[in-house]
Amino acid sequence: MLKVSGLEKSYGRQDLFDNVSFIINPGERVGLVGKNGHGKTTLFRIILGEEQPDAGVISYPSYYTLGHLSQHIHFTEDTVLKEGCLGLKPSEYGIDESYKVKAILTGLGFSDEDFDRHPNEFSGGYQVRLNLAKVLVSEPNLLLLDEPTNYLDIVSVRWLIRFLRDWPNELLIITHDRNFMDNVTTHTMAIHRSKIKKVAGDTYKLYEQIAMEEEVYEKTRVNDDKKRKEVEEFVNRFRAKASKAKAVQSRIKALDRMGQREKLADIRTLDFEFNSAPFNAKYLITAEDISFSYKQEDPPLFDGINLSVGKNDRIAIIGKNGKGKTTLLNVLSGELQPRRGSVSHHPNTKIAYFGQTNINRLVPGKTVEQEIMEVHPDHNRGVARRIAGIMMFSGDAALKKISVLSGGEKSRVLLGKLLVTPANVLLLDEPTNHLDMDSIDSLAEAIDAFEGAVIIVTHSELILHTVATRLIVFDGGEVNLFEGTYQDFLDSVGWKDEENTEAPGGKKKGMPGKKAVGGKESKKAKAEDTAGRTKVLAQLQKRIAETEKTIMQLEKDMEQDTQSLQEASEKGDGEAISTLSISIHETNEKINSLFSELESLTAEHNIKSKEFDERG
Repeated sequence: MLKVSGLEKSYGRQDLFDNVSFIINPGERVGLVGKNGHGKTTLFRIILGEEQPDAGVISYPSYYTLGHLSQHIHFTEDTVLKEGCLGLKPSEYGIDESYKVKAILTGLGFSDEDFDRHPNEFSGGYQVRLNLAKVLVSEPNLLLLDEPTNYLDIVSVRWLIRFLRDWPNELLIITHDRNFMDNVTTHTMAIHRSKIKKVAGDTYKLYEQIAMEEEVYEKTRVNDDKKRKEVEEFVNRFRAKASKAKAVQSRIKALDRMGQREKLADIRTLDFEFNSAPFNAKYLITAEDISFSYKQEDPPLFDGINLSVGKNDRIAIIGKNGKGKTTLLNVLSGELQPRRGSVSHHPNTKIAYFGQTNINRLVPGKTVEQEIMEVHPDHNRGVARRIAGIMMFSGDAALKKISVLSGGEKSRVLLGKLLVTPANVLLLDEPTNHLDMDSIDSLAEAIDAFEGAVIIVTHSELILHTVATRLIVFDGGEVNLFEGTYQDFLDSVGWKDEENTEAPGGKKKGMPGKKAVGGKESKKAKAEDTAGRTKVLAQLQKRIAETEKTIMQLEKDMEQDTQSLQEASEKGDGEAISTLSISIHETNEKINSLFSELESLTAEHNIKSKEFDERG
């Protein structure tokens, strides 16, 4: 168990944490959310002792161990397997210790042949995967993961979801991937307005509760302001009259007791839309029998692909890293020429391309405003300033040089350039990597509203489920076009690597979002299983909804009683004060009891859902 009490941390004028307290209880898997720059990684660093808070205490039992995914690359062993075994506990040595390590390395995308290779032979992404394997093997009491999916492909992400569902201890995780978080966690915790808000349940429940609380706060503030003005008018009108002196003093005291609620500051997020260029023909891009390899003697990354891109297509290119997804995007864009076959663009095709490597094309000496303005058809400075503001470079921030920006800020500049570029085809290569959850939601909405074609490389299952209607799948050494949604693909084909993947304990497990591949269930058995799952989970969901509704009603009743209590206090009505105080206390007890019940119901729902997934 980890307990944080009275935590405070500021950088200059920015308060990250203001008297923050929370507890991570045994067995809780907690997702940590919040806007970029609001302190998620700083909180991790404080918990790990890498940074000191301005005030506050972090405590946990003496036996408690912390583990985290390190981005620092330093290896001491000469093979991947030996390096992975460094994460094992001393008690595990000599008990076929390598099996557990091999299972985790395989799940994270390493092949059997990779086990005997030197860690330094791998790319930076795979070296981070090796660090992740070491910390997973070590099974600390509290595992802290900061964006673990950034270096994983979609197959490894799905394996990690399954692995972390069975995590035996506590987990605190930061990820921009809402689908990943909600599939793994039991609780969600937000850094919001320099405070911490924690709920049992997923991100949707947390944000819904925050929105509801802020709506209540704003209504109360407006009502309080109205009352305050009425009291001030009364005081000013009768201050000089002796006959009203007692009433005036009473109102002045009431005014002092009221205090004053500050208006909540707006929290900015990305909210944008792409600039659609008209297109009236049938196909924007046509690829015929294309093949590509970087060297003539190398086997092709893809071969014999035929593709016609219509103006309303939403095509996702998916598969493991390093197999050619970005290369295919570059061939379709015309930046690379195929070894065989042809790619043709309609004369009216206008492409806007977002790629992580395009960051290198930004000019270090230019400002954010200049980079955006140069791609606007009219080089309009006003529009560039407006787009810079949408991309969260408002005011003088638009005059920042590219050279001083972080990787995430540079990605936002690239997105800004896309917004002013008239296009009827969007080519997007991992556009979500540096965006927070709200911004990813905005991106999904913008893609959906775009009046043109979209071809996207992504490992985000949230984006895939939201926008993709056609797929180009890199899997099992093959590249195939799949006509249908991502869920259609999971249900009818599935990932080949998931057919025989085993968890460290040797048990095959159902994968998130699809039935386990290779089962021989009849249609009747599947229908019965689906019906049973629906019935059980629906009943639990109904009880959860009823409990939440009761809590909301009780909170509303308590708010009314609190308002009545304040009025009774002003009048000096002792009997009403006593009755209302008892009512408020009893209502509060009921609310606390119902929250405990709600937590139990949510946990039961998660457990049942997980059991059905594993039953597959």
